[in-house]
Amino acid sequence: MSISTVLLVKEEEENLKKMLPILKSILEKIGEENEIIIIDSKSKDNTQKVCNENNVKYIVNEDEKLSYAGAFRTGIKYAQYDKFLILDCDFSHDPNVIPDINDKFNEGYDIVIGSRYTKGGKTDDYFLSKIMSRTLNLIYRILLHIKPKDISTSFRMYDTKQLKQIYIESEHFEIQEEIIFKMIQNNKDIKIAEIPIYFSKRLYGESKRDMIPFIKAYLKSIVTLIKIKSSMKGENE
Repeated sequence: MSISTVLLVKEEEENLKKMLPILKSILEKIGEENEIIIIDSKSKDNTQKVCNENNVKYIVNEDEKLSYAGAFRTGIKYAQYDKFLILDCDFSHDPNVIPDINDKFNEGYDIVIGSRYTKGGKTDDYFLSKIMSRTLNLIYRILLHIKPKDISTSFRMYDTKQLKQIYIESEHFEIQEEIIFKMIQNNKDIKIAEIPIYFSKRLYGESKRDMIPFIKAYLKSIVTLIKIKSSMKGENE
């Protein structure tokens, strides 16, 4: 087995200086062939220099709008290995959990989620973000009949082959829900596991999440995915 680790960044020079050596050390200890891919939405800092110094792949987001979902699609395109690992580079996701996620995946799972809301998971996010996150997770789980408790987190490991088979329409952070939903639709026998994580505040810099477009995108995504689910149900009847 082998791992493609993907980080989506914009103006994350200081976080990458700390994250990349740690990430490389953890992946080396796991002992599987691996690559680290940085998808950069045209940072104006020294992100590319930091990547070059750490000998990791640096790729510019190929999306014209430089969106988060576009960066994700770019990462999927360039990932070469069996497993697709993605996490935030700002230390809101603890890279030390990666071996646990990888071990769980190797038990035969197709997706392993670093989960804030499964037993043992915690979040240190802002109050409004906590309320919004839990509400959105509940809405998606009920309307789309998705079982995992945390379907909006971006700390995950996927089967790369299955991930590459889906067509992704999202523009923003709602891509997390769309991916799980469409992978489930493609594979009725899919196996999904959750590993508890502690989600903490970022180490350096500011969040790139703009609240108004964020909410609009999620509402649009819910409607779109319900339509897709309904159409698939009709085709199967």
